[in-house]
Amino acid sequence: MPGAARAFLAVSDFNTIAEVVADLAAGRMIILVDERAVDVDGAELVGEGELVMVADLADSTAVNFMSRHAGGPLYVAADRARLENLGLQRAVTHGPRGAAYMGSVNALQVDGTGVSAHDRALTIRRLADPTSTHADFVQPGHVTPIAAQSGGTLRRAGHTEGSVDLAVIAGYEPVAVLASILNTEGELASTPYLLEFAAEHGLKVASIRDLIAYRRRSEKLVELQARASMPTRHGEFIAYAYRSLVDSSPYIALVMGDVSDGSPTLVRMHSCCVTGDALGSNLCDCGEQLQRAMEMIAAAGRGVIVYIQSHEGRGIGILHKLKAYELQQQQGLDTIEANHALGLPADSRDYGIGAQVLHDLGLRQLRLLTNNPRKRVGLDGYGLTVVEQVPIEAEPNPHNIRYLRTKRDRMGHATLLNEREGSDAQSA
Repeated sequence: MPGAARAFLAVSDFNTIAEVVADLAAGRMIILVDERAVDVDGAELVGEGELVMVADLADSTAVNFMSRHAGGPLYVAADRARLENLGLQRAVTHGPRGAAYMGSVNALQVDGTGVSAHDRALTIRRLADPTSTHADFVQPGHVTPIAAQSGGTLRRAGHTEGSVDLAVIAGYEPVAVLASILNTEGELASTPYLLEFAAEHGLKVASIRDLIAYRRRSEKLVELQARASMPTRHGEFIAYAYRSLVDSSPYIALVMGDVSDGSPTLVRMHSCCVTGDALGSNLCDCGEQLQRAMEMIAAAGRGVIVYIQSHEGRGIGILHKLKAYELQQQQGLDTIEANHALGLPADSRDYGIGAQVLHDLGLRQLRLLTNNPRKRVGLDGYGLTVVEQVPIEAEPNPHNIRYLRTKRDRMGHATLLNEREGSDAQSA
């Protein structure tokens, strides 16, 4: 097995997307590495990697290799529409990091119980076959499909989407086989371990970051619909109205000054909050952060606010957000506990389409206006570099103290609570 991890990695340790696509097209496996620092709920990730191959070309030898050498369970990632057309039952509403796991299946024609490498390979190929129907499968079985989000890695920078993207780029159906690689202790392997694993088995390695960059160079998933002047109390902005080509969601960019020269620019990626932004609720600090961001951009004379409607309630929507408020007030739950009580993740937002909006506007280096250090995760992969995190100083009020404490203590947000509570202690 691979030896001790190397202390330093070089760009040359990774293969190009063109190189891994060539191997996939020839029926070989590759390793896809995820370089994110944390997931949406804050769990630390260190270069997680998965063995990936095109599902159309899966045979018993490949399935056996993946099962024995990767260490993690084997899944079939597929375009969501394909799985829905097959009428497969969904097993988990929200899996880890927003993954959509379906109920396990066997192909109807398997020779045995479905667990052998031969039987699983047959099931995998049937999932990849565009002529397959619901009648070709039985549930439960021994192969678990995962639904990839529409738009792939340009929407969600995950292995599920990345493996499907690569299958399509390689010229095959949007279905791939993947399995997490574990180290000798049974833990997720680090990137240095993955590189030595690849060398031992003659496999090529690529990163999701490079895949996103590859797709961004060849595809565009936002479309400018309108551009209009918008005078505000903070000065005049230009409102750019974009439509996502992934799901038709609107993205509004408020732009002040010339931001197209690629130099460091103040940017606020603002998640819609009807209660805070429009209704003046004191239960959160969203409305105050939005106004403060506009003030800071006006003071600088240039900057961008991307307003994302689909992010209401950290991605759960206005109705679920109000249900979460109800649980917080009636049962004393904090904002994370309330979301989990509803069967929802603490944070299901993604910034892929918003990042494309920024890139389309000409931005390359961001001074990100946020108190949330995790918001920068994912932006670097879209041709954008966060050169500075600039905090937004929103004044706490008696109604949002607990909410801000939860954001500070459980989500790592910067707040003015430390200063306020320190002043209160000194006064006492």
